[in-house]
Amino acid sequence: MSDALGSHLPTVLAVALAVLGAGSFAMAATLQHRAVTTAVAAGATGTTGGLRLELRPVGALLRRPGWLAGLALAAAGAGLHAVALVLAPVSVVQPIGVLAVPFAVLLAARSSGVRPVSGVLGGVALSVAGVGGFVSLAAGSAVSAPVDATALLLAGAAIGAVVLAVTGIAALTSGSVRCIACATAGAIAFGLVSALLRALAQQLAAGAGALDVAGVLAGTVVLLVVGGWLVQQAFASGPPELVIGCLTVIDPLVAVGLGVLLLGEGAAIGVLTALGMAGCAVAAAIGVLALARYHPDATAPGRTLNTAAASVQPGRPDF
Repeated sequence: MSDALGSHLPTVLAVALAVLGAGSFAMAATLQHRAVTTAVAAGATGTTGGLRLELRPVGALLRRPGWLAGLALAAAGAGLHAVALVLAPVSVVQPIGVLAVPFAVLLAARSSGVRPVSGVLGGVALSVAGVGGFVSLAAGSAVSAPVDATALLLAGAAIGAVVLAVTGIAALTSGSVRCIACATAGAIAFGLVSALLRALAQQLAAGAGALDVAGVLAGTVVLLVVGGWLVQQAFASGPPELVIGCLTVIDPLVAVGLGVLLLGEGAAIGVLTALGMAGCAVAAAIGVLALARYHPDATAPGRTLNTAAASVQPGRPDF
């Protein structure tokens, strides 16, 4: 019994750290969305192209305590998540981040004093249930295997092309569509980051050369910067719950897909398990779409993100 418990202890600890990380990300998203929305509204021109975070307001963001607090929480969440990835496979750790969705919804409800509508709650429940099922299936069959440097380069090139394509869609759209596109592109980048962190842990354990390790670290930093900028753009275009929903569904799907294809974690996954995981992924995606459809920002008559930004009061606390 003690041997069995000891063998599962790293996974249990990884799950606990990932849950704490999800809470940190939800709080960070709420604080940074408020700060970004205020900064963008202060420089809004009243155009109909949708809100965008330009370079000029970035300096103002760096002076906002709320945005800096959100950055610190995001860094703490990333640290917890990174440790969890060292302790357990990507396919176990990554999907747990979807818990940030209900955390963000609860924080938004507490901040606004408005109870979430049934459509939002249903979307949250479906997302959490879908990813929860995904984790359960993945945890029972995930294994680890060494990763090849060439495979990492090919994966990076493929993911980079997809991020550019989705970013192009965001540049041509506005409102909720732009928010989803920016968050999706950021989530794809972050999904590769998680796979790279897991690969880095494997490389260090195997005594990889300094050049290989430096290459993985450099790629991770670039992806974090690009993904972070895209997420800030998403915050400028939509509510934090929608951004977090996209991140916590798409990010784990990308990370787990890379874990299966790149890190060899799917070697023990059978056909029925794979079908179950696919069904859970679809359910989680439908939950995010429901969250986008029924969120108050999307359902309020005549309400747009531009008018929402214009309603930001100059005298409110500097978040």
